[in-house]
Amino acid sequence: MFHFTVLLCDQQQIDFIFCTVKSRLSSPGVIRIYKSGGAVRLSETTLVSPGIDTETGVTSKDVKINPSTGVSARIYLPEISCQDKKLPIIVYCHGGSFVSGSAFDSPDHAFMNRLASQARAIAVSVEYRLAPENPITIQYDDTLEVLKWVVSHADCGLEPWLTNYGDFSSVFVMGFSSGGNVVHNVALRDVRFEGLVLIHPYFITSKKLPSEPTDVTRAKLEEIWWYICPGTSGLDDPRANPEADGAPSLKELNCDRVMVCLAADHLMLRGKVYYEALEANRWGENAELLESTGQGHGFFLENPDSEAAHEMMRRLIAFINRG
Repeated sequence: MFHFTVLLCDQQQIDFIFCTVKSRLSSPGVIRIYKSGGAVRLSETTLVSPGIDTETGVTSKDVKINPSTGVSARIYLPEISCQDKKLPIIVYCHGGSFVSGSAFDSPDHAFMNRLASQARAIAVSVEYRLAPENPITIQYDDTLEVLKWVVSHADCGLEPWLTNYGDFSSVFVMGFSSGGNVVHNVALRDVRFEGLVLIHPYFITSKKLPSEPTDVTRAKLEEIWWYICPGTSGLDDPRANPEADGAPSLKELNCDRVMVCLAADHLMLRGKVYYEALEANRWGENAELLESTGQGHGFFLENPDSEAAHEMMRRLIAFINRG
């Protein structure tokens, strides 16, 4: 579920309500955005350190990708045996409505440990810069920079986990919520990879379907776009609505396969439209859809031991290891 809290603002502030999954923070998320473009986040993110995860045996560490901008990533390596072949590589973008969240947040860290362990994959979780201080398209640029850094290790590189164990013919880019928006836009850039996974992706439109929500939650999901993307053309900006007039064709996605995971949330119908557009663009068996009926936004972070979360993990593993 999405939760909202209203803050009354003085003349120096822009009134904004930040939406978030309740379980990701100790209380519903709140951000105060100023007319100057600065922001104060009033909810705490539970940051955790890298290391060895006792439940999965996965080891993680942090790597600075660009010291000048602060862009970094947390890398996850499952337990290695002498029989292991080269491992798939997953580049992951967290959610948080572009304005909150972190690769180092506890729920995302736990998800990466589980995914790396069960998929037998190296995971690279992107710590991109947040809006509104860093407006769109900085999140796309940061993620693309990390992706390029990862694939550069196919020829040479300083990160031994990638050079020693990574299969660079099997790179996947995955994003949750706003991270799903990020990875869609990155997939239209100039790096080719194996598979794209969008989990409960953030897409919006001014042209709603009759069954599409129009309540305050949906309104706030749309309102945030204006704050994080100065100069936008609006809710049908191709970066926010892949089906808008003038948006790049989904035939231009630089990957071989796409998986779309949906939940019963305010973004579900836009995600379904995205999947149907894949079908219309003849992706055929190279496009997969998982609908988690009755589950809320980000349920796999909130309730990782639920049957729905286990089913989603099974489908992700099958997609990554399809071969």
